[in-house]
Amino acid sequence: MLTTRFVTGSPNWVDVGTPDIDGAASFYGGLFGWRFQSAGPGAGGYGFFRLDGRTVAGGMQTTPEQGPPSWMVYFRSPDAEAAAKASEQARGGVLVRPTEVMGQGSMAILADRAGVPFGIWQPERMAGVEVASEPGSLCWVELYTPDVPAAAAYYHAVLGLETSAVRFPGGTYTSVNPAGEGEEAMFGGVVPLADDATETDAHWLPYFGVADTDAAVASAQELGGTVHLPATDIQGAGRVARLADPYGARFAVIKPVPGEA
Repeated sequence: MLTTRFVTGSPNWVDVGTPDIDGAASFYGGLFGWRFQSAGPGAGGYGFFRLDGRTVAGGMQTTPEQGPPSWMVYFRSPDAEAAAKASEQARGGVLVRPTEVMGQGSMAILADRAGVPFGIWQPERMAGVEVASEPGSLCWVELYTPDVPAAAAYYHAVLGLETSAVRFPGGTYTSVNPAGEGEEAMFGGVVPLADDATETDAHWLPYFGVADTDAAVASAQELGGTVHLPATDIQGAGRVARLADPYGARFAVIKPVPGEA
């Protein structure tokens, strides 16, 4: 289960890059009740999405040269420099070298063997998101990749992540948890692209909790978003849907089965 008890390798931050931060704030405000707050004049337009006074995500306006609109998932590391070096040694890449961020911590953007970008956050004053696994907050992450074993080996080398097979009717799901924390600490999964016709390129996908998946899908469409996967029941997990905001940034929503991550 994803919590704010961040340990090495656990997701601790998520942010969206968008060509229109005001439009994105309007969309996510209507969908989740988020309010956007600038991080200040020295932050280059970066800001925080807050829900009931607690920070749930970040966001900033980006240019086409910085890549397509997308959500970025960050993982906790005690040493961003070591994580960057481990990525290179594991045949991944370093897209943004470790950088200190206004005394709050250090960040880096890495790429796995399939070229999927993800973030590293080494906390100092800011640990990460202030709420998780509640409606309107991050509650799960999923990696879509062409090669599950290669991805598992890479993230184990860089972040110490462990994987395990969870059986469900019709197959198995590869779950992910921080090193030494056990399956009860699993926070996400790895999905082979070949098994999912709705996802055609490798990427990390954040899931946000909702009280009503069908209502969230309808609201997203009314606000200009698109549906990649209609509301669907997943046995043992909950009712999920995969969406994109009006600018194309992909994310998912889930109403979990009571007591489940």
